[in-house]
Amino acid sequence: MQNYELMVIFTPVLSEDEFKSVQKKYVDFIAAGGGKLVHSNPWGLKSLAYPIQKKTTGIYWVMEYVAPTDMNEKLKIQLLRDEQVLRHIVIKLDKYAVEYNKKKRSGVSTGTEKLVEG
Repeated sequence: MQNYELMVIFTPVLSEDEFKSVQKKYVDFIAAGGGKLVHSNPWGLKSLAYPIQKKTTGIYWVMEYVAPTDMNEKLKIQLLRDEQVLRHIVIKLDKYAVEYNKKKRSGVSTGTEKLVEG
């Protein structure tokens, strides 16, 4: 079992309910493949750096999960088949990235925050 982070950009025409259902679909897919969701972070609607399929905005979603290595290829195929997905990336996390993400979620200082001058 390895730690992974998945970032997906969905088409901006999804409603709130459709966005929740497509998130659930991928969480269930990972669970069915023997994986486990660690953290889900929907970023919402953001501007894209460049147009993708003539769209200038997209709905971002970041998910951290633990899964067997062979499951990622099946997940990639599902994401490529889905017409609602504009782009996706799966990143394998090392132990330092896992620790950093855990600290960031719990609110502990990670040492990378910007200094705010008063």
